[in-house]
Amino acid sequence: MLLPIKWLKDYVNINKKPIEIANKLSSTGSHVESINNFAEDIEKVVVGKIVEITKHPDADKLVVCKIDVGNETLQIVTGAPNVFEGAVVPVALDGSTLANDVHIKKGELRGVESNGMLCSLEELGYAQSVIPKEARDGIYIFSSDTKIGSDVKDILDLNDEVLDIEITPNRPDCLSIIGMSRETAATFDLPLIEPKIEFKNETENIIDFIGETVVETKKCSRFYTKVLTDVKIEDSPQWIKNYLMLAGVRPVNNIVDLTNFVMLEYGQPLHAYDLDKLDGNIIVRDAKDGEIIKTLDEEERALTAEDIVITDRSRVLGVAGVMGGFDSEVTKDTKRVLLEGASFQKRSIRLTSKRLGLRTEASARFEKGVDITLPKIAVNRVAALAEEIGAAKIVGGNYDTLKEEPKEREIKLRLEKANSLIGHEFTIEEIENILNRLMIETKTVEGGLVAKVPSYRGDLEIEADLFEEVARLYGFENIEPKPLFGGLTKGDRPRFRNLEIKVKEILKAYGYSEFMSYSFISPSVFDKLNLEEGSDLLDFIKILNPLGEEYSVMRTTLISNMLEILYKNYSRSNEVCSGFEFGNTFIKQEGSLPKEVLKLCIGSYNHGDFYDLKDMIVNILWSLSIEDLKFIRTEVPYLHPGRACDLYAGEIYLGSFGEVNPIVLKNFGIKNRCLVGELNFDKIVELASDNRVYKPLPKFPAMKRDFAFVISKDIDAGQLEEVARENGSELLEDFKVFDVYTGEGIDDDKKSIAFSLTFRAEDRTLTDQEVEKVSEKVVEEIEKQFDGKLRSGK
Repeated sequence: MLLPIKWLKDYVNINKKPIEIANKLSSTGSHVESINNFAEDIEKVVVGKIVEITKHPDADKLVVCKIDVGNETLQIVTGAPNVFEGAVVPVALDGSTLANDVHIKKGELRGVESNGMLCSLEELGYAQSVIPKEARDGIYIFSSDTKIGSDVKDILDLNDEVLDIEITPNRPDCLSIIGMSRETAATFDLPLIEPKIEFKNETENIIDFIGETVVETKKCSRFYTKVLTDVKIEDSPQWIKNYLMLAGVRPVNNIVDLTNFVMLEYGQPLHAYDLDKLDGNIIVRDAKDGEIIKTLDEEERALTAEDIVITDRSRVLGVAGVMGGFDSEVTKDTKRVLLEGASFQKRSIRLTSKRLGLRTEASARFEKGVDITLPKIAVNRVAALAEEIGAAKIVGGNYDTLKEEPKEREIKLRLEKANSLIGHEFTIEEIENILNRLMIETKTVEGGLVAKVPSYRGDLEIEADLFEEVARLYGFENIEPKPLFGGLTKGDRPRFRNLEIKVKEILKAYGYSEFMSYSFISPSVFDKLNLEEGSDLLDFIKILNPLGEEYSVMRTTLISNMLEILYKNYSRSNEVCSGFEFGNTFIKQEGSLPKEVLKLCIGSYNHGDFYDLKDMIVNILWSLSIEDLKFIRTEVPYLHPGRACDLYAGEIYLGSFGEVNPIVLKNFGIKNRCLVGELNFDKIVELASDNRVYKPLPKFPAMKRDFAFVISKDIDAGQLEEVARENGSELLEDFKVFDVYTGEGIDDDKKSIAFSLTFRAEDRTLTDQEVEKVSEKVVEEIEKQFDGKLRSGK
C-alpha cells in the first residue's frame, strides 16, 4: 500500500523525517518496503500560462508559444497536440532537470529559439498507470486558477515522500490512509485527527428518487445508499488528483475520484451509479449460473451461483465487491448519482475474484474483511466532499439494510500472564496507555483489565492478541532478552508407534526392507487389481487440486503401491525383493472428513512361500500377545484362488494375505510369483497386550495321538482344528498338521490330512483311557461334520 506523507499529515500532526517514520512503523509491525520520492530529480519546473500561440515557420507539427512564468515571458517551441491559448501548464526552464535525470537547456528547434520545454506528467516522474487518460499523450493542463510562477512540486504535492508499506492479511484496517494514520498516531503517541463529516444542506428525500434496496443474499451483511443530485461531472480539484496519483490511482472525474479517494482514506470500497440509467430499485442477490455481465473494463464475464450481483429490475449492474457494470457507470452527462457502500462475505469475494481472474482495489479489501460500520461513514464522507467541492447537492435520507449494530467484543487481559509472556514487568497503567493509544478502550478489573475491541480490529480475538499489541507498541527492541525457563517433561511415543517399531524390527529380522510410498495415487491402478464392480476399494476420494492424473485420488489400500514397488524391483532385475510399508488408507465418511486407517502391507517375490509368510505373520502377532488366530480360505480379486486366506483373531477380522493372482501380476508387468498381505494395524494395536503372562513348565508328561483323515479338498485344516479344540476338552494342549497328501489311492476330489493331538493335564498324569475317550469324541465329530474317513490313528 502507498502512503503519501502529505496525506498522512492531514490526520496526524507529525514532524518527523520520512526515514524516522518508516523505521518506527516497521518496528511496530507495519513493514515499510521502500520510501519513494517522485520529484527527487525535478528542479526548476514552474507553472506557466500560454498567452500566445503561433505556427512554426518551418515545421507543420510544431508551434511557437509565448508563456508567462510569473517574472518573465518565455518563447518555447512545442509539438504537443493539446496546447491552447490560456492553458496553464508545467514549464521546464533553462537548466532544469526532469525525471530519469533528463536535463533541459535553451536552444533552437528548426531555427526558432526555444527557452525551455512544456512537460507531461510522465516527464515529471509519474507512472503511466496513474496519469489521467486525457493527459497521457500530451502536456498536462492545470486548472485555470493555478498560481503562475509556482514551483510545480508545490502544486502537485511532490515535496513529500510516499511510503510503500506491506500490509499483512490479518490487518485489513491498515489498507487505508486513516488506518495507517491510526497506527502512526499510536506509534508516536500523537492524537488522531479524523475527518468531520457534515452536510451543509440536504434537499428533498431519497424516497422521491429510488425505491428501497432489497438484499436477497445471505452474503451481504450491509448495503447503504445515498443520492446526489445536480451533479456536475468535471475534473477534480488538483489536491484530490494529487492524492490519488501519489497513492497509485488514476483520476477520472470528480464523482469517481471521490469514491476512490474515500476508499483509500477509509478502506471501504464504494460505487457510484448513474441514477437515471437504473430501472427501479437496487437488488442484491446471488448470481444465476451462466448469467453474463459486461464489466467496466468492457469485458463480458460469465457468472455462477457462487457470485453476488447488484441489479435493478431489468439487468445486472455489477459484480458485488469486484467491479461495476459497464452500462451503469458515471459519464459526463450524469446528473443524478446513487452512492453505494456495502459489506460482503469475504470468502465469496475472494473466490469470485480468483475465478474471474479479476483483482481490483475493491476485491483486495473485501476479501480480507471490511468493518461493517464503514459503509455508512464512507458514503456520507463522499456526499460531504461532493457538496464541499461544488460537485453535487445532497438528497436527504438513505437506505440502510443493517438490521443491528455489531455486538461489542471484550477481552480480559491478566497482568501477570501478560508480563510472563512478554518478558517485561509492565504496570496496569502502562498497558492501559498503550491500548488506549490504539483506540482500544479499557476498564481496570482485579488482576488486569477488560479491553473493548473496536469493530475494525477483527484480528483481536484472544488475550494473547492484546499481549502482542502491547509488546509491538512498547517495542520488541526494548524488551530485555532472557533465557528460556520451564519444567522438564518426559517425552514418549504413542503406544501404536512403539508397537509399530517392534513389528518393524521383527520384519527386518526376517529380511524385509521398509518401503514408503505416496498416499495419493492414480485411479488407473484399481483397474490392475482385478476388482469387482461395487468393491469398497473403488469408493476412493478425489483430490480437488491434484498434481496430475497420477496423483489424483487417495488410496483405499496399500496393495497397489506394494505391487508397483515390486514391479520396479523386478524390472531392474533384482532377483529377490521383500518389503513392508506402514501407511494410512482413506475411507469416505458422509458429512465429515475421511476416516484414516493405519495398515501394514507386506510383499515379496523369491523370498519364501505362502507358509513362510503365514509363519512370519503368526510370529509377529505372537510377539504382541495376539493368539487365538484363525486362517480361513478366501477369495480376494487380487489374490490367487486357493492360495489366499483371511486372518482373524477370535471373531475380529485383521486382514488377508496370499499369493498374487496371475491376472494381476500380468497387469503390473511382473513375471514372477509374488506374495502380498495387508493387515489392519489399528485393530492389531487394539488387541495387542503389553503384559505377557507366562506359565510354569508342565510338571506332568504329555500324550500324543496321530490321525489321518480323507476329506473333501474344500475343507481346510483350520476347520479340523476348530472341531478338535471344541471337543478335546481342557486336556487338548496342541493341534498340529504334519502332512497333506493327494494322489494315488485318494480320489481326485479328496485329500488326506494327517495331524497330531497333544494332551496334558496340569495336575496329574493322564491315563490311556482318558485320552482315548477324548480322541474318540474328536474323531466322531470330524466324521460327522465333514464326512471324514479315518485312514489311520494311533
